[in-house]
Amino acid sequence: MMNLKSGSIEGFEQFSQFESLIEFNHHMEMWLVGHKTDFSKAELVGLKRLVRFAAKIPGVCNAKIGTVLKAIHNEYHDNGISRSTFKRMISKAVKLGIFTVYETERKNGSQSSNLYVFNRFAVNEPPKQETMNPLKETINLFKTEKDQKIKKRKEEPSELNHTFVSNRVPQEFVQFVKCFFDDAKLIEDYWHMVHILAFDYRMLEETDVIVRIAIDSFRQLIRKLKFTKVVRKPIAYYYGILKQKFYKYYDEQLEEMREEGLIEDEPIHYHIDGETFEWDWLHGGSVRMVGEAGDGSHVSLNLD
Repeated sequence: MMNLKSGSIEGFEQFSQFESLIEFNHHMEMWLVGHKTDFSKAELVGLKRLVRFAAKIPGVCNAKIGTVLKAIHNEYHDNGISRSTFKRMISKAVKLGIFTVYETERKNGSQSSNLYVFNRFAVNEPPKQETMNPLKETINLFKTEKDQKIKKRKEEPSELNHTFVSNRVPQEFVQFVKCFFDDAKLIEDYWHMVHILAFDYRMLEETDVIVRIAIDSFRQLIRKLKFTKVVRKPIAYYYGILKQKFYKYYDEQLEEMREEGLIEDEPIHYHIDGETFEWDWLHGGSVRMVGEAGDGSHVSLNLD
């Protein structure tokens, strides 16, 4: 049993599941790609604001609901969201597995603000469903034999070959990957990683470019698998390769636009409640929160 005492956010650093703000950002992007439609627009405002409060310790936040609502109220010029809407967002996010909620108590035993611990996006299995946690949260550090058997079944091949792959996956990609993994579900899982990044970079219409990057990245993954033993989770490693290649491609496109005078080099900054944000024209009106340590780290989320 674990009894959480209230305190400064630095005291909860051990709860973070992320190495950096950038990693936290990417996992939140994947959560939103899959579950954005599960929330109303007002609920999304609440979720994204909570994410901003989880920037100091990536993925961990202990802000009071009133503090979050006040920040939203000020940002939207007195057009904030209600407490009930925010609580409804929390309930949905917990059920989807986006974050886990722990209640904390003061030294005198009275209840204090909740601790929100954001979870990593699970690639190979659906997110774990959690319920609102009581004051004392039981942490089971060991998987039961039943859990291990369920996980094993999920990781087994689907026994359907490439001919059963969804027609949403380009055939050029299917034909290349099936030479190494002739499994329909696995091929679709790899393409899902491609789709996430293509969505983030607003490149879904550039099919030829996407497929080229996807195949080049997969070729690099196979080479790594064949010549080394450092890859523990191939699909996660593949996602990392994709991120680098998508970023490189888009950076090249930006450089061409700068040379042609189509964009300006200087970002547009503005300040809200002591936090500095950068207007991101590239993603159609998203904002990037500049890291408090001044290291250039940021959380980027589309506010549309």
